[in-house]
Amino acid sequence: QVQLVESGGGLVQPGGSLRLSCAASGIIFSIRTMGWYRQAPGKERELVARISSGGNLIYADSVKGRFTISRDNAKNTVYLQMNSLKPEDTAVYYCNRAGPQGPNWDWGQGTQVTVSS
Repeated sequence: QVQLVESGGGLVQPGGSLRLSCAASGIIFSIRTMGWYRQAPGKERELVARISSGGNLIYADSVKGRFTISRDNAKNTVYLQMNSLKPEDTAVYYCNRAGPQGPNWDWGQGTQVTVSS
């Protein structure tokens, strides 16, 4: 059974930075395309960044140049470095698979990111 545990969120001022982590278990992590998703209040969940098993990166336009996704296959962990945060980045952030099948694993609890002065 796949388990995803996100951490690293918090309250940060505009312009600040946070680094999110997602530890995965129950899968062969190294072969999976992984993604970070977010869901803001009243909005649908959206994919903000994904990283393939080979290290190819894709970002949503709204976070390009500010967010960086990376992975450590030895630790079964995917990261999201978020810089120059804006109030509109406020959301609950989740990780899940991001290949052709889409995010079809059970969602973790997510980690709340709040950007506010």
